[in-house]
Amino acid sequence: MLEFPRWKYAVIVLVLLASTFYSLPNLYPKDPSVQVTANRGAATGVVLRQKVEAGLADAGLKPKSVEMDGDDTVMVRLASPDQQTQLQDALRDTLGQDYSVALNLLPTVPKWLDALGANPMSLGLDLQGGIHFLMQVDQQAAVQKRMDAYAENMRSLLRDARIQYRSVDVRPDHSVIVTLQAGGNADAARAALVKGLGSPAAGGPGFTWAAQGATLTARLSEADINKIAVDAVDQNRTVIAERINALGVAEPVLQRQGADRLVIQLPGLQDTAEAKRQIGATATLEFRAVTGDEATAAAAEASGQVPPDSRLYKQQSGAPILLSKRVLVSGDQLLSAVPGVDQQSGSPDVSITLNAAGGKRMLDHTMENVGKRLGIVYIERIPTVSMVDGKEVQGSRIEERVISASTIQGVFGNQFHTTGLSQDEAQSLARQLKSGALAAPMFFADQRTIGPSLGKENVERGTQAVAFAFLFTLAFFMVYYRMFGLVTCAALLMNLLMVVAVLSLFGATMTLPGFAGLALSVGMSVDANVLINERIREELRAGMPAKAAIATGYDKASGTIFDSNMTALLAGVALYAFGTGPLKGFAVTMVIGILTSVFTAVTVSRALATLIYGGRKKLKSIAI
Repeated sequence: MLEFPRWKYAVIVLVLLASTFYSLPNLYPKDPSVQVTANRGAATGVVLRQKVEAGLADAGLKPKSVEMDGDDTVMVRLASPDQQTQLQDALRDTLGQDYSVALNLLPTVPKWLDALGANPMSLGLDLQGGIHFLMQVDQQAAVQKRMDAYAENMRSLLRDARIQYRSVDVRPDHSVIVTLQAGGNADAARAALVKGLGSPAAGGPGFTWAAQGATLTARLSEADINKIAVDAVDQNRTVIAERINALGVAEPVLQRQGADRLVIQLPGLQDTAEAKRQIGATATLEFRAVTGDEATAAAAEASGQVPPDSRLYKQQSGAPILLSKRVLVSGDQLLSAVPGVDQQSGSPDVSITLNAAGGKRMLDHTMENVGKRLGIVYIERIPTVSMVDGKEVQGSRIEERVISASTIQGVFGNQFHTTGLSQDEAQSLARQLKSGALAAPMFFADQRTIGPSLGKENVERGTQAVAFAFLFTLAFFMVYYRMFGLVTCAALLMNLLMVVAVLSLFGATMTLPGFAGLALSVGMSVDANVLINERIREELRAGMPAKAAIATGYDKASGTIFDSNMTALLAGVALYAFGTGPLKGFAVTMVIGILTSVFTAVTVSRALATLIYGGRKKLKSIAI
């Protein structure tokens, strides 16, 4: 008998409705837009919106909409990428450095769809357009930074051991020269340093020690130098990954290339300068003792003569302040910064956590300086891009300001709170400290922007390829298998719908190789139906009744279909696990297509065949 349970019909209908629903958002294209964000101290709210609308009027552009996103950001939807670029140039000239003007793409999915979790599938760099960066890691700077840290640690260890020294200097040959005071014991100094730094067997640095009179030389091994250089690239990769995630880019690509380079791909972004600023900007804090009162600082600013042990800074109010040249705690000793709200004043604050070394130095300082002031310096390094003689020149600028100079009320160590930052700055500082500091400077060795027009062309070509594959299959099956060819094509159409729905629902990314995987899944789904149809033909030729032949054909072919698709599925999983970039995009759609094709070929097509032929009492022949 040719029967099909009703509950399975219900499941198929539910899957069809869900697939249609979650595929709908892909019919709504994204609007090109310009995002304007106020920098610190710039006008926000209504004033910001008026400035943007004035810029629109000056450029002669009519936007689709102008929307506020919070108090400090305006989103302008436009009709075309050309208008988007035109408005960006106009607003940058009008607004200057007080505002960040970036290109963006805004969804047009209706709110009721978005509220139910229906979003369009993400498109890769080759389909949506975006930015490609090749970044060079300065490994020598990483080694130098580590050597400087070793030297500072040696100074601290010698002071703790009460061993007097004249200097601790880092040499270009990756050695540290410790010069003791006249009559100093180099062997005692070496013992104290080895104990404090740790031996190589205990995980310490691999120094080779040599003593000559009052001079002690510590030379770092080549193995340690190479390890520092390699680790710098790996640490920078981790840090950049965190910062890219904070940008909210869907499915970015971050890969290591060679010994000292990183490849970054950011689908959907078009503003190279803004992407560089977001990825390359670093922020940290330094803690320094306040060395003079307001009058002394004002006099130093007026005369230009700063005390030798001090540096002149500006507070947020613009007033000068003198801080010690000696950094009490640096950014390398910050473990975390959690933004919050001060319970007394209601202003944004940051909960700071230091490592063991930083906590000890802070504890020692506060124990000896209760009642004195402690300055906190906010330091931000911002990448810049300028045009010189028609060529793009990359650089950076460092912004420093004293965010707090409070009186030390009591003793504290590695955990405390600080105020003086805006909410955005507190969150930015927390995010960058959470991702970690770069182990070494990085430079943009290469950059390419894939425009949305090229991405649109790739989408059209990929869609055409899948559509032609489907139409050719439909034509062949209709001629060769007649009614069962129509059943096969209906199941195939549902298979495509399910693949798009799954990609959209789980936020997977569709790439140009992904279209190839989708076309392949169409072919594999066809293979399954060919097995079923040919098996039904064999049973009919053997003299089996029509209904029994259909049921037997599906039953006997199902096992073969499961086995063959399981083999292909394992290959797809392996491609995804060990592949990179384009291979992953191909593997994602291939794996999803295999899973959905098994369901549509075995279950959906059988349901349709039963629906067509199952109710006929006297079925002598079938169109196959």
